Amino acid sequence: MCGIIGAIAQRNVSPILLEGLKRLEYRGYDSAGIAVINARGLARIRKVGKVSQLGAALEAAPLEGSLGIAHTRWATHGVPAENNAHPHISSDRVAVVHNGIIENHAELKQQQLRAGFKFTSETDTEVIAHQVAYYLGRGHDLLAAVQRTVADLHGAYAIGVVDQYDPDRLVAARKGSPLVIGIGIGEHFVASDIQALLPVTQRFIYLENGDIAELRLDTVTVYDAKGTPTTRPVKLSELASAGAERGAFRHFMLKEIHEQPQAIANTLEGRIADGRVLEEILGPAADRILARTEAVQLVACGTSYHAGLVAKYWFEELAGVPCQVEIASEFRYRKHVVLPGSLFISISQSGETADTLAALALAKEQRQYTGSLAICNVPESSLVRESELALMTYAGAEIGVASTKAFTTQLTALMLVAILVGRRHGLSVSMEASLVEQLQRLPAHIEHVLRLDADIARLAEDYADKQHALFLGRGSHYPIAMEGALKLKEISYIHAEAYAAGELKHGPLALVDANMPVIAVAPNNELLEKLRSNLEEVRSRGGQLYVFADADAKIISDKGMRVLEIAPAAEAVAPIIFTVPLQLLAYHTAVLKGTDVDQPRNLAKSVTVE
Repeated sequence: MCGIIGAIAQRNVSPILLEGLKRLEYRGYDSAGIAVINARGLARIRKVGKVSQLGAALEAAPLEGSLGIAHTRWATHGVPAENNAHPHISSDRVAVVHNGIIENHAELKQQQLRAGFKFTSETDTEVIAHQVAYYLGRGHDLLAAVQRTVADLHGAYAIGVVDQYDPDRLVAARKGSPLVIGIGIGEHFVASDIQALLPVTQRFIYLENGDIAELRLDTVTVYDAKGTPTTRPVKLSELASAGAERGAFRHFMLKEIHEQPQAIANTLEGRIADGRVLEEILGPAADRILARTEAVQLVACGTSYHAGLVAKYWFEELAGVPCQVEIASEFRYRKHVVLPGSLFISISQSGETADTLAALALAKEQRQYTGSLAICNVPESSLVRESELALMTYAGAEIGVASTKAFTTQLTALMLVAILVGRRHGLSVSMEASLVEQLQRLPAHIEHVLRLDADIARLAEDYADKQHALFLGRGSHYPIAMEGALKLKEISYIHAEAYAAGELKHGPLALVDANMPVIAVAPNNELLEKLRSNLEEVRSRGGQLYVFADADAKIISDKGMRVLEIAPAAEAVAPIIFTVPLQLLAYHTAVLKGTDVDQPRNLAKSVTVE
């Protein structure tokens, strides 16, 4: 996701803009640029590569001004190149920075070409600059020109706009992509997120969808989607360094579990508009590669492998294409029969996992895949650089070795990809809209689960003296049971295994007794009655059951079975929601056992060797 920062002040804003870009580097980018307005007019510098290269260019040819905007770009329309970097300028007067995707850019471009506008880039953003310039040329002021422009745009956007003939204001607008206003004294700022602005202010206004803001030295005026002046609350942030401090949490892992609603919201931001997933989020080659995709090959390790196993159900049930999932360390050492038209998707939190990188290299060498897509949390990682398409998870820094928010954001990203593939294979508009709505409700659902923290902590008291545990799930929740077992064994050192509940009679039932706790996930789906029978098999043999159940499943606690109800959720996204209580169970069990939760023995965060 690209990064935006803008400022209007009574001092030179270039250092502020440059520092803001550095703080936005975590979002991933391929180029960077800055534009300022001063007494001599509008000036701009853009560079492909790192923000440090832009900084070096500014040292060599300083730009000074009290009004400016800057940007880090991740290519969607147009390859990484200086002419495609932001800010974009129209008519030598209007400069624009933009996050998001303008779906009707081709139509607007044709109108603008007929009107005599010249294009210097391959981006969708340039049409925004020209559209603002068009309305300025018809006598509108900057605010009115932006208001009229955004009414013409279809898609998702966050924009900052300046006009060299109107040097006393900066106008910003958002729809689908985040944007925050920083409040100063005699100066104001705009950015993609507050991290970029923490050096200059701790007072922020979070713009809502459809808002347009006019920033002047002494005032900020916000207009809602109807163009009516409105008031948005100013919030004080105490954030200093979100990724490196535990804050009020005892461990990083617990902090990261509680960050999941925001991490999922970040992963969805700017990728959905009007009930549809924007195809361009995967990169410039998305249309070409998806048009040829008839099957999917998923490759990953550990927790990321479990994400792939869940996604297999989505690709086959929702998208209607065959999907194969394999552990990267196995994939790289055997011969393969590749399904025709297979898209190779690699999943990794770090993007540096040795086996996953080797699997990608092998896939590219075979030249049998339609293309490669990386699902990753680190934009500049080797996996992202080596893949043709990429979808970042935006989980933020994950310090705890046991992955939590990286996993749920991977699942969120994989659902977006499944929808995009499904659109090419008969997924209806109404079904896509329903799935998008389910995804957008996810943060609230997970917030509700997090309120069960104290209940789950009490439940964990039954596990502290146990040596073994059995996890059960059916359908897409079987991989969630696998992930729950992995979390428990990773940080509490309790031996835990997961089985598809239907496999109980085929061996695992022999292990069940009073000393073997059995943990089950029970969503309210078509397999519920089958799962009830499996639970009875455990109970009748003296096993102690702990069931995380959808409230609508009507599973009641009684002798031998403790039930913790989870708020009802739609079937497609339920695996993401049911992950969270299992994370909390593992965490609280490990705390009771006194293990090193954030750095469990013998494990590393990123496995960069075989």
